Amino acid sequence: MEGLARGLHEGAKVIEKHAAQLCVLAEDCNQPDYIKLVKALCADHGVGLLTVPSAKTLGEWAGLCKIDTEGNARKVVGCSCVVVKDYGETSEGYNVVQEHVKSN
Repeated sequence: MEGLARGLHEGAKVIEKHAAQLCVLAEDCNQPDYIKLVKALCADHGVGLLTVPSAKTLGEWAGLCKIDTEGNARKVVGCSCVVVKDYGETSEGYNVVQEHVKSN
């Protein structure tokens, strides 16, 4: 997952370098200052921001887990912030995300 920055430290650096294409923030983050900082950075740098309900879900999506032989995620590490640096190839999923960001 080379196109992702995980966590506040990595994510903030990417946003400040104007290399961020999208930021995803977990709503269940228990650090209000963390949430304010991420939202402010995204607003200042014109980065689209999406929220998801769970840091565990975001961690799984970002590859912060082990996949067992049945393809199920195990030992998922929660992640409050993920920044997309590079979407890779344009796909239908990319188009759906872009439309969702525009509508919010």
